[in-house]
Amino acid sequence: MDPFLSLTLHYIDDDWKLSQRCLETAYFPADHTADMIAQGLKDMLSEWDLAEEKLSAITTDNCANVVKAAALNGWIRQQCFGHRLHLAIENGLKDQRVTRAVRVCKNIVSAFSYSWKKKKALMKVQQEVNLPQHKLKTACVTRWASMQMMIARVLEQRKAITQVLSEDKKSRHLVPSWADLDVLEAVSKALSPLMEFTDALSGEEYVTISFVKPVLHILNSRVLAEEEDDVELTKTIKTSILGYLKEKYSDPITEELLDTASFVDPRFKATYISAHNVPTIQEKVKTEMEKMSEAEVCRESQITETAEPTTSSAVAKKQKRSLGSFFKGSEATPSATPTLSLQQSLEAEMSSYLVSPMLDRFSSIPDQVGRMSGCTSCLPSFMHSSVICPAWGFSSKGGNSRDPIRMAFLLQENC
Repeated sequence: MDPFLSLTLHYIDDDWKLSQRCLETAYFPADHTADMIAQGLKDMLSEWDLAEEKLSAITTDNCANVVKAAALNGWIRQQCFGHRLHLAIENGLKDQRVTRAVRVCKNIVSAFSYSWKKKKALMKVQQEVNLPQHKLKTACVTRWASMQMMIARVLEQRKAITQVLSEDKKSRHLVPSWADLDVLEAVSKALSPLMEFTDALSGEEYVTISFVKPVLHILNSRVLAEEEDDVELTKTIKTSILGYLKEKYSDPITEELLDTASFVDPRFKATYISAHNVPTIQEKVKTEMEKMSEAEVCRESQITETAEPTTSSAVAKKQKRSLGSFFKGSEATPSATPTLSLQQSLEAEMSSYLVSPMLDRFSSIPDQVGRMSGCTSCLPSFMHSSVICPAWGFSSKGGNSRDPIRMAFLLQENC
């Protein structure tokens, strides 16, 4: 297998739809060390004339060479939330009782997977005891959700499984004990509410970074909150998962990036931002808006200077005066409206954005951003071009790599 590096552009178009384009796939025979990956990324950006100054963060998994490559380039690193959640769950399940119960679960699934007689017997017992005609599921080491689905299916079919295994003296030792079943119940109760978040945060047609802070809040306040009927093991798993996520997202740079993304999302604004961080985020957004406004004025002036004067007869022809033009300069003309400075305009736009009603959280940004009252220019443009996230994707594939390396670059401006 030949090794390649691919550079994919992820961006939001004028219709607020998340799009992607593969810009380059280059042969990469060199070792996939951190130094080589870092230089490869720099070269690709340079070939497409993409300035590193536009990059605000790089999203990666925990591969050591990729993490180091980001550090070597001096790029802010934002880990994939799905991968981080997987590691948090792994950390929460570090218990000998859980390890044993999961191993028992896997052995049961293997016994049925490699024996058509047991599969046939299972279907027969399912009919006898009125259980769903479901097959057992296997687990993948790198997919925590597959383990949860395996556990849930074994618990669902425990009665049929026990009956089939008990009838064969060679497989009676696989019958799960009551202690193992109790552990599996505790694990399933802790993890099952997390399944829906994995699916929702895996969207490819919509941006999800602005959801990270709201999701963390929901995990703490509702999904992983302790309940009265939780057994001690379930409580321990929930506490461990939340503690891991809190530690990983407590970095000030990461927190500022997530706060900014949440703030400029009209479905959330400052709802999930700590009160003492709100003024800082507002100032950051206003500063970026000011830079964008000044850049836009500069571009317009350059266009005006380079435009050739029009001397066509159609333009030179005397225009018919409108009725309103006769009132220009008359005494009845009201005093002109004071011109606001750029800073005053930004303050007004920010105030209007903050007091306007939050948009429906069940709808996407493209459906609703056009209805933002009062925010007519700078703020929607900042949302479009900054944290609601155009991105670069980088993948590495080769004979020595077990999985593709996936990265996304969040850019401050559309390119």
